[in-house]
Amino acid sequence: MPLMRASTFLLLLVAPLAHCLPQDARPSACKALKTRLHLENTTILSAEHLDISQPKNITALGTCQTKALASTPMCCVQFVVNTTTTSAVHAEAWLPDTWYGRFLAVGNGGLGGCIDYPNLDYGASLHFATVGSNNGHDGQDGSVFVGHPEVLNDFTFRAIHAEAVIGKQIVEAYYGSPHQRSYYLGCSTGGRQGTQAALKYPDDFDGIIAGSPATDWNHLMGWMAMLARYIGAPHISSSPTFIPPALWDIIAAEVLKQCDSLDGVVDGIITEPDACNFRPEALVCVGDATEGCVSVPQLEALRKIYQPLFGTDGELLYPRYDPGTEQDGFAQALLNGSVVSFTNDWFRYTILNDSSYDFSNFMTKDILLADRINPGDISTFNGNLSEFKASGGKFLTYHGRRDELIPSGNSKRVYNLISKTLGMPSLDSFYRLFLVPGMTHCLGGPGASRFGQYGLASTAVNTSSHNVLLAMVDWVEGGVPPDTVTGTDFGNGTQRVHCRYPERSVWDGEAYVCIPLDAPSLDTSGQNA
Repeated sequence: MPLMRASTFLLLLVAPLAHCLPQDARPSACKALKTRLHLENTTILSAEHLDISQPKNITALGTCQTKALASTPMCCVQFVVNTTTTSAVHAEAWLPDTWYGRFLAVGNGGLGGCIDYPNLDYGASLHFATVGSNNGHDGQDGSVFVGHPEVLNDFTFRAIHAEAVIGKQIVEAYYGSPHQRSYYLGCSTGGRQGTQAALKYPDDFDGIIAGSPATDWNHLMGWMAMLARYIGAPHISSSPTFIPPALWDIIAAEVLKQCDSLDGVVDGIITEPDACNFRPEALVCVGDATEGCVSVPQLEALRKIYQPLFGTDGELLYPRYDPGTEQDGFAQALLNGSVVSFTNDWFRYTILNDSSYDFSNFMTKDILLADRINPGDISTFNGNLSEFKASGGKFLTYHGRRDELIPSGNSKRVYNLISKTLGMPSLDSFYRLFLVPGMTHCLGGPGASRFGQYGLASTAVNTSSHNVLLAMVDWVEGGVPPDTVTGTDFGNGTQRVHCRYPERSVWDGEAYVCIPLDAPSLDTSGQNA
């Protein structure tokens, strides 16, 4: 009998293991956690059962938002863990009325001080006991790290471990039995956190989903600063290299003109940005023209943007900006002539200890300084996942090829680093990377970017072939790894199969298919090219 790859199969598989407290016992069992549960260095702030029949707003913890949408009847527990005498992690556990023995921790974004409520709701709606935290501080302001090294350590590596350890104890106290399997879900900073968890705490999670990971953090922050410098930051009014937003629209159109058809389909999506050798010379002003074209200084800036960042000795520091992302979401946060906020805060408050630093003289030497300091061991660029692999852990990562904040080439780079470190040409047994054409940062864009990776909005088809969280459950609990992931777009519901690296996504004349890296390309008639 072929294995059913669907959430309905998963529910049938685990239904006998479901843990459901009697309905009339739920409010008192939940409330009792506040007064009767005593955990090390932990205070239960509140514990309330919410009998939710339709989505409603509930009171949120922290300063990032006052309300959060909840759609599942559950016991909601707010708590604080004192990680040291000078640091603390505030967190919430959403414990659904129907529970299948699965624990889920969720990560953060940016400088990471906001609880991920959309993924709390998402996990609980799929009957995971779900826990999220503020990562050790409230808000996205990096000044909180000044003079508080332990708060910084919570952000860089410890908060996810704390929410996992204490969260699991709260789960056991409420349901009367321990969790059976433990999972993690996060993107961007959350992707870095998931990677860091696999490196530092390999037994915390059986399955980790780490999207668009902000790994090699110090180099990423430095690369973002260099992009701003290329176009004149911080003195754009006097810089001949500054490129205004209207000109970026023209540049974006030219990128697609040169590279959209490389995959055989003109659809506004560049399947393989690394194959796009964009020539900005096509836009150079001719004669007396000054509008709708680029000057020579602007041309030089574009050449730098679309090439990798190298160090003083020629070593690769970070991959290049992905061509095709110029008009998307956060693109103008990087390309507007100012240093993006989290890069600004990272160097001011953790590397240089200078709140007035304006990046006028920022160069690659400053990135190398960040390397040497590496606050809280945040870099997260280490290929030694041997302990996580030995523990039986499974790791699924994905990255949009139209990611306007973190170049998708970095995820290829991390895969290759792990492969080289472990001496494994293929990591398929425990680590799989899916590259998603047309997807922007974590979610969105013109591509088929909905595959259950972030909140209820990312769920278009609730089967494990179309949902990475359910696919991870199949892999961990059923031994069935995902060979492909099928996404759905936000427009007309078009679907596309996404390939696991190093396979390639190729148009065969009717649909995109996955072929081995070294296989001949296909022409539109399906014949070998």
